[in-house]
Amino acid sequence: MESQNNELHQPFLEPIEDCTAGGHGGSAELERVLCDTETPLMKRLVVASRIELNLLYKLAAPAVMVYLINNAMSMSTRIFSGQLGNLELAAASLGNSGIQLFAYGLMLGMGSAVETLCGQAFGARKYDMLGVYLQRSAIVLTLTGIPVTMIYVFCKPILLLLGQSASMASAAALFVYGLIPQVFAYAINFPIQKFLQAQSIVTPSAYISAGTLVVHLILSWIIVYKFGLGLIGASLALSLSWWIIVVGQFIYILMSDKCKATWTGFNSNAFGGLWDFVKLSSGSAVMLCLETWYFQILVLIAGLLENPELALDALSVCMGVNGLLFMVSVGFNAAASVRVGNELGAGNPKAAAFSVLTVTTVSFLISVVESMIVLSTRHFISYAFTGGETVANAVSDLCPLLAITIILNGIQPVLSGVAVGCGWQAYVAYVNVGCYYIVGIPLGCLFGFYFNFGIKGIWSGMIGGTAMQTVILLWSTFNTDWNKEVEKASKRLDKWEASKETE
Repeated sequence: MESQNNELHQPFLEPIEDCTAGGHGGSAELERVLCDTETPLMKRLVVASRIELNLLYKLAAPAVMVYLINNAMSMSTRIFSGQLGNLELAAASLGNSGIQLFAYGLMLGMGSAVETLCGQAFGARKYDMLGVYLQRSAIVLTLTGIPVTMIYVFCKPILLLLGQSASMASAAALFVYGLIPQVFAYAINFPIQKFLQAQSIVTPSAYISAGTLVVHLILSWIIVYKFGLGLIGASLALSLSWWIIVVGQFIYILMSDKCKATWTGFNSNAFGGLWDFVKLSSGSAVMLCLETWYFQILVLIAGLLENPELALDALSVCMGVNGLLFMVSVGFNAAASVRVGNELGAGNPKAAAFSVLTVTTVSFLISVVESMIVLSTRHFISYAFTGGETVANAVSDLCPLLAITIILNGIQPVLSGVAVGCGWQAYVAYVNVGCYYIVGIPLGCLFGFYFNFGIKGIWSGMIGGTAMQTVILLWSTFNTDWNKEVEKASKRLDKWEASKETE
């Protein structure tokens, strides 16, 4: 923690001495443009922006599509479950947003170790290391899936302990049992996904996910209605669809010429250095889980209000809109991680700094547009979810807070992606604990219950925690010494390469 803070001292846009770094493709050109002091500053910025926006578009657009489609698969499963009855809809929502989301956040977070190492290795042209990192991560995540599976198996008593009714706990448990295969699909999918993203190979994943969504809808209809498997059939169809994505992406790796240098087959070295991988992965998992659980806690706290029904209905609509738009930010998170990791690995400090500035600005502008759309449709946006006029009025009242949350989500996930690209996961985890759980939640409870502001008070306090975290990450990122980050990336890769050679 202390060493991290010592490195956060160089102004973001001050000249960086080493302009002899190499690189490949657009990154090498970007570094040359930024280092060309003979060219007027404005011309350099225009040319550099064109290069970076082109690289960013090729990464972010397919990544956003992948996450939106994955979100759509889970949403469609809840819709199919809802057609079976109100209890089934509630059970699927509880199992999906409670148990399954925990596993998703944990596995995705642990998978970001591959994002850090593969991104930097690819930038440094150490291509053979990417396949080993992929296999190590898949082993670590598969082993992690075993205790996670135990939570799925014993979810019924867990839900009963949390105060759910016996009928609700039984139905939710039935749904969750069908999601057990999905846990191990996550364990393979996320390393593969990050392996491809590190090489800027994102479009094939988008096509595979889009095709799988169509297959998923057909499978769900057949399994749930034609075979009559009901709730567990819906979750089994979702698990099967995730395995289709895994198989599709792995076949692409085996068949594509783009992966011939980075995938050289299964390697016994993948079983070495697992503990170091676990340590890096754990920081990533904690970082992402603390963010994922934060707004789940908002819903739980809202349930403690005197008359929670209306508040929870309005909040569920707002969280649904926020969750959908958040997938756009997650796509930029992935793009930021890849761009920064590649540039650091290639030894391009100026290009890394400029990439951070560009992706943060673009994501922020998109989030502003999204928030304006939400505010302009605040009086009827809820009718996409429910027809009640009372709920529509409550949602309209909460939309200003939703707009603020969307804007913050346009910045914060991108900065988290930068942190992953640099390997700062543990540092961000500490920041998240302090801002979210020491400041945000207590502040929300104070406003919501002590000052009797209700759901608006709870949400406002938690927005304060998010804003504080965003400011800290902005300060840390834009005062980073990127020359030192390049040195750290080089040392990290040398260490991992040495461990591979000695095993």
